[in-house]
Amino acid sequence: MSSLRIVLLMIEAPIPFGNAASRWFYVLLRELVARGHRVTAFAACTKVEEIEMARKLFPSPDWDLRLYPPRTYRGLASKFGTVLKPYSYMFSRDLRKDLEKTLVEGYDIFHLEQIWSGWLGLSRPRTVLNALNLYRIDLKDAPIQGSGDWLRRKLLLAAEKRLTGSYPNLITLSDRLRDALHGLHQNANIYVVPLGIDYSLYPYIEDTRRAKEPVVSVIGNMKWQPTYSATVRLVRRLWPEIKRRTPTARLQIVGWGARTALKDYINLPDLIVAENVLDTRPYFEQASLLLYAPPLGSGMKVKILESFAYGVPVVTNSEGVEGLPVVDGLHAGVCQDDEGLIDRAVNLLNDREAQNRQRAAARDLLVSHCGPGPTVDAVERVYSNILKLPGVKS
Repeated sequence: MSSLRIVLLMIEAPIPFGNAASRWFYVLLRELVARGHRVTAFAACTKVEEIEMARKLFPSPDWDLRLYPPRTYRGLASKFGTVLKPYSYMFSRDLRKDLEKTLVEGYDIFHLEQIWSGWLGLSRPRTVLNALNLYRIDLKDAPIQGSGDWLRRKLLLAAEKRLTGSYPNLITLSDRLRDALHGLHQNANIYVVPLGIDYSLYPYIEDTRRAKEPVVSVIGNMKWQPTYSATVRLVRRLWPEIKRRTPTARLQIVGWGARTALKDYINLPDLIVAENVLDTRPYFEQASLLLYAPPLGSGMKVKILESFAYGVPVVTNSEGVEGLPVVDGLHAGVCQDDEGLIDRAVNLLNDREAQNRQRAAARDLLVSHCGPGPTVDAVERVYSNILKLPGVKS
């Protein structure tokens, strides 16, 4: 593909070990520039330490990455504006001004990552908006906590519908999200592009470095409802039978806020809880398998991707492997009901060869489906299609 002038707007700093969005932004920016595209990237950042990390990863003048702290509320007008435009507070006045100046100078593609970045691209030509998740799926079964929560949710979903309905070109991560977006915007061009991850940063764990004793693990942010719910399901409904059938097994729970969120289960026998760890790799090395079956939560799950990358066998449900062409029994154990999840976990715990076959197949799948090459290939195809649309001039 010939070199394009791309303006990229992100809602997090592009770093390789941040949240799921940050990891994708890191892959996207590096790969686009490596392919010769002229990219000016804007990032509305939420953490000061991540701003500094991103500066070191993408130093000027080799990279044109502009990093901004979030806007600070000042007065009722700002708060009212945020009510009308949820999450628009993320974009500071300086970011808006610099972005406008850059767009006026000319571009081929204006690429906006995550739905809320859509506030800054309305009515612009040659735009594409990437919806990494949809709140109307994530909040479908979530209980409403009072009238204030009801109003916030109503405004959130209305804004999500408005933004996704305002862009003729949309990217998302899975067929489920694509179908949901078609329900919001029937005339949109909607493309499925998996979440990219730089697998070279996740050295495959050799069998000699893996735990000898059976260890079931869940690793993730316990402050995120899908991960918390998956962990409670594991502790309450799955683990007792797994432990009965595999008496030597231990349970390992790792993540932000783990001890606080799971305080009612801390004293269970054979339970290891590690909270707020800076490096999760040692815990992946200690895991015989990751058992993560969230009840609901749209988008691709980064801990599943990390497990595939490191070579940790996975047992999960369809929510856990959203966006991945996983075959049950080949790349992961996949089942919806408790009995099936338990059977797959127990069988893997007692079959080292099956673990090694599955984790190798999962790593290969990750490389071919979610590596920087195939994911940014797909993004370039989206750009090409946009520029070929009738009436489009760059």
